[in-house]
Amino acid sequence: MKRLRLLIPFVALLVAMAACNFPSFGRQAATPTVPPLEQTLAALYQTASAIPPTPTFPPVATATSVPPAQASPTLPAPTATQAVPTAVPPTPVPPTPTSPPRRSVVSNATFMSPAPTLDGDWSEWKKVAREYPATHVVFGKSEWQNEDDLAGSYYVGWDNTYLYLAVKVRDDRYVQTSSGEMIYKGDSIELLLDTDLLGDFSTDRLNGDDFQLGFALGRPEIASGNPEAYLWYPSSKSGTPSGVKIAARYEGAIYRAEIAIPWSVFGITPTRGMRLGFALSVSDNDLPGNAVQQSMVSSAPRRALTDPTTWGEVVLK
Repeated sequence: MKRLRLLIPFVALLVAMAACNFPSFGRQAATPTVPPLEQTLAALYQTASAIPPTPTFPPVATATSVPPAQASPTLPAPTATQAVPTAVPPTPVPPTPTSPPRRSVVSNATFMSPAPTLDGDWSEWKKVAREYPATHVVFGKSEWQNEDDLAGSYYVGWDNTYLYLAVKVRDDRYVQTSSGEMIYKGDSIELLLDTDLLGDFSTDRLNGDDFQLGFALGRPEIASGNPEAYLWYPSSKSGTPSGVKIAARYEGAIYRAEIAIPWSVFGITPTRGMRLGFALSVSDNDLPGNAVQQSMVSSAPRRALTDPTTWGEVVLK
């Protein structure tokens, strides 16, 4: 009996343990709270497959990806050290250099080909050149009576060797008793020439490129056959110029002269279009046996010997 009592608790424990491992009859078995591992992995795979793929959207245009035609330029804002651009004035353009204006009286020198025949005959000049007047009284106004007393006209020509003058003088009496540097105290012709007109256009005093030449057609008469030329200025070259040719004829109250002056006298080489200061003048003496300059007429109305700006000019055509 005593043994039986000791077995009862042991049997009860076994019965209780059996009741935990087997379901009760007539009742549905409870779902386990923790699924097996393979079920968990399968469930995760099915969930991932069921999620739709994340859509890929086109890139959003930014300031660096806008096409050039649509992009708006972005200017940096000026900083404290960056000056705001201002309008820059245009750079002044220096004026194009121009030649000095013409003198008041301009004569054109015709290129002579062939060279004129020096005989006092004007017929060949009338065909190729223009005649210019020398009628402005520039000295001895009180002694000058009218154009029958003294008046002049002239042509100018040139070639590569000579400057040519053809001069006609209306003079009711021819008087010449002087020679050399004194020929101006008688009936005579004078040429003023500025060989650097453009270089000293505004210079109102004589210098080394200004020339004063005189021509006497004969002493005491034109028919005497002893014409001469004299160079007064530049004074360093004064005297009888070399190579000057003079031919003249007297026609009663009118005399004509043709003169050829070598370019070597002036120390220049002529070129077409060259401009030279120029004045042609004629002196008169109506007192036989006396050496005196009574009056002078000129091509330049304001002719003053010592001021080249009062002369005219000649252009080599």
